[in-house]
Amino acid sequence: MPTTNQTTTEKEMFDRIHREMVDSFDEELEMELEDGVRPDSQGPRTPEEKDLHKEERRRYFQELFRLQGELVKLQEWVVSSGHKLVVIFEGRDSAGKGGVIKRITQRLNPRVCRVAALPAPNNRERTQWYFQRYVSHLPGAGEIVLFDRSWYNRAGVERVMGFCTDKQYEEFFRSVPEFEKMLIRSDIQLVKYWFSITDEEQGFRFSCRINDPLKQWKLSPMDLDARSRWEDYTKAKEVMLERTSILEAPWHVVQAVDKKKARLNCIHHLLSQVPYEEVHRAPIVLPERVHHPDYHRKPVPPQMFVPEIY
Repeated sequence: MPTTNQTTTEKEMFDRIHREMVDSFDEELEMELEDGVRPDSQGPRTPEEKDLHKEERRRYFQELFRLQGELVKLQEWVVSSGHKLVVIFEGRDSAGKGGVIKRITQRLNPRVCRVAALPAPNNRERTQWYFQRYVSHLPGAGEIVLFDRSWYNRAGVERVMGFCTDKQYEEFFRSVPEFEKMLIRSDIQLVKYWFSITDEEQGFRFSCRINDPLKQWKLSPMDLDARSRWEDYTKAKEVMLERTSILEAPWHVVQAVDKKKARLNCIHHLLSQVPYEEVHRAPIVLPERVHHPDYHRKPVPPQMFVPEIY
């Protein structure tokens, strides 16, 4: 029979765990707030609309947390089985690639699942074999790598902006199927996503970034130039999907005008592509803290503390 003190301690611990869980949910809400609201929308106005909005958000978060729980299971299976997984995210600027990558990695171990977002090649890299700088980022056994843009830059931005020659462009299409087949023969699973948005939606998202000081860093001169070349990028995308969607590594198009649905759909599909199983672990037992009678904690000098402004 537990004593009153034991019961109180257990309740305090439960309350603290509950608060920690609520805090983690609040982080998700903060991430969603940054998505913004359309300027022509004043939000829900009637009680019915408010209830519907609240219910939609509740369902979104409920499903997101469930899928993230499955991603944790996938991660544990990848580690235990030595699986090697590469996921490519491509799409126009502001299509939502970063948002879904953020939700995939949020609950995972960064030592297992990492993001490769390579900058523009330097002078030396421009003289290398085109795929060389990507190869060093490929996974070893028990690792997942998410490419936020990839070697498909050559078929998109490099083609449209004139950063590669016609010869280099055609050589890319000859090489990339063989390159990807080599990866697959080396037991690397490759999953490729294209995030699709409309002209109007991209215009809206760019406007949000222009008017939001916290998002202006996301807009580069290249992004603005690409906006005026919408049709050129469309043609390049169509050629890319047609010439590089191979049986061993097909393209999967994510309808991404609705960000939340795109995230859920992409994560759900990714989980369906990997033959993971739940890995059963032995129960974790927290060891007792060892106390030594001769141990005395030394005081920390006051100047080392961060000022408690808040």
